[in-house]
Amino acid sequence: MSAITVHDKQFVPFIAEDTILHKIKELGAELNKDYEGKKPLFIAILNGSFMFASDLFKEVTIDAEICFIKLASYKGTHSTGHVITAIGLDIDITGRHVVILEDIVDTGKTLHSFLPQLQNQQPASLKIAVLLHKPEAQQFPLPIDYVCITIANKFVLGFGLDYDGLGRNIREIYQISE
Repeated sequence: MSAITVHDKQFVPFIAEDTILHKIKELGAELNKDYEGKKPLFIAILNGSFMFASDLFKEVTIDAEICFIKLASYKGTHSTGHVITAIGLDIDITGRHVVILEDIVDTGKTLHSFLPQLQNQQPASLKIAVLLHKPEAQQFPLPIDYVCITIANKFVLGFGLDYDGLGRNIREIYQISE
């Protein structure tokens, strides 16, 4: 892995693909144990979580369903502070065990804004699983139940995360060079 340029920014290697996949495999095993016999519904938040959700769902061996919704709050390397629901949830989650899959939680604004909508539908349980968590950046309280990797408050891309649309297809995670 070597440094790359995306748009106008330099990024340096941060987390190798094999490390990411190992952490996802561990999370899959934990979810299989925690949700045995419960037939959970995984709700993956697009666009960023698609690679995480795909690899995680391959590790889920229990009966489970997955669906996708689209929420957005980023423009460039900063959160806009406004959450936009572009594609909504079209499945009834009443009485269901729900696990939200998110690529990254930094400020927490996106999920904090979305959780009340889900809680109003009275799921049996509602948990959050994230690939990456930036606790230093978190400004909104969230019950994050499953974290694959905790990172410092630096902008990252790759493995589904983008910088103005580019970089999602990179198999590793890169960190902005400052």
